[in-house]
Parts: sequence; C-alpha cells; structure tokens
Amino acid sequence: MKIFNVLAAAAASFFFGALWYMVLSDPWMAASGVAQGADGKPLNASNPRPHILSAVSAVLVAGMMRHVLAADGVTSISGGAIAGFGIGAFLIVPWMMMNNEFAGKPFQLTVIDGGYAVIGCTLMGTVLMAF
Repeated sequence: MKIFNVLAAAAASFFFGALWYMVLSDPWMAASGVAQGADGKPLNASNPRPHILSAVSAVLVAGMMRHVLAADGVTSISGGAIAGFGIGAFLIVPWMMMNNEFAGKPFQLTVIDGGYAVIGCTLMGTVLMAF
C-alpha cells in the first residue's frame, strides 16, 4: 500500500502549493514574468496543462522520496521531515536558483519557488513517514 503513501504525500504538497501560490500570486507573477490579462490573471489560467503536470511531478517527487527514505532507513516522522527539508533546501532550490540566474529571472522568483520546494518536500517527507 505504499502507493497510497506516495499519493497522500503528493497531494499534501500539491494542495499546499495551491495555497502558497494563491497568497503569493502577485509577487510570483511579477517575478516570473507571466503574461497577465486585463483581469490580472495569467493568460494561461484556463489551461489545465500546468496543473496536470504539477500533479504528475508531485507524484514523481514523492515516489522518489519514498525510495530514498526507505533506502536510507528513515522510519520516523521527524526523520522524514528533516530529509524532506534537506532535499528541498539542498537539492531542489540550488538547481532552481541556477536555472533562474541563467534565465535572468529576479532572485525573488527563487525565493518564492524555493520556499514552496522546501516546505512542500518537508510535507512530503512527513506524510510519507506518518503511515
């Protein structure tokens, strides 16, 4: 039943992301350069593709995190949270920062997206070890 753990961890991160980006939508849109319509919403707001790919990506990350945590012998909720934090802060964020810097994006984009990656991975690790 480990697939349910993976799906629950992915869902926790995905729904946290929805809340994160609702709260930070204005600074994120400014930093990312997403084109906006007259209503202030992204022009691609009705396109389901980003949401579908985000959900699939969350499942892939949660699945790999489960594998890494199991291979490393992590069995506690706190261990899962610490490992998730480390994965977000020391693997994902530096990669994002590198990509954003070469793309000439504002550092604020790395802070916003990186904050989501760190908290999202911490949640994933916590949920994976909670069951």
